[in-house]
Amino acid sequence: MKVETILATKETENIIKNLYPLYLHDLAEIYGEFPNEYGIFEEEPMKTLAEQYDVQNVWFEKPGELYPFIIMVDGKPAGFDLVSTKPYTPRSTDYYLYEFFLLSPYRGKGIAEEAAKQVFDRFKGKWELYTGHKNNERGQGFWRKTLCNYTGKNYEETSGETFLKDGIKTIFKFNNSEV
Repeated sequence: MKVETILATKETENIIKNLYPLYLHDLAEIYGEFPNEYGIFEEEPMKTLAEQYDVQNVWFEKPGELYPFIIMVDGKPAGFDLVSTKPYTPRSTDYYLYEFFLLSPYRGKGIAEEAAKQVFDRFKGKWELYTGHKNNERGQGFWRKTLCNYTGKNYEETSGETFLKDGIKTIFKFNNSEV
């Protein structure tokens, strides 16, 4: 399988917007959340997916600061990852991985690890990412394995509140300037 992580454009932003509700559906299982009264997995009282899409527009309006990537497998969309730079990172961090998602048919095949590596290799510096909720053992295990392999076990893992002030998370930090 050929894995490519490509930067989304105005022409391809709809791919991320189409995948995003599936990502939120997956997270709902981990967090024990339910859709709102309109069937949307969102805390806000959104009535349509179109409204949810509008919230994501910022990712396509800040080139050079926000980087929306599409994970492609054999030329088909398989997921996405959203990377930010300052001012959308903690002070001590150059790059922040906000979201990372791979559709279930592609999981367990090394695709996610390859996609993460491709994105990390694009940007050298201090990285931070987190997994939410103690029930997200699969996500935490994935990042431990991926970062162990990518950094040669040279990463930091802590538990605490992120700069987003959204509760206690498992936070991973590493510097790939030397990797």
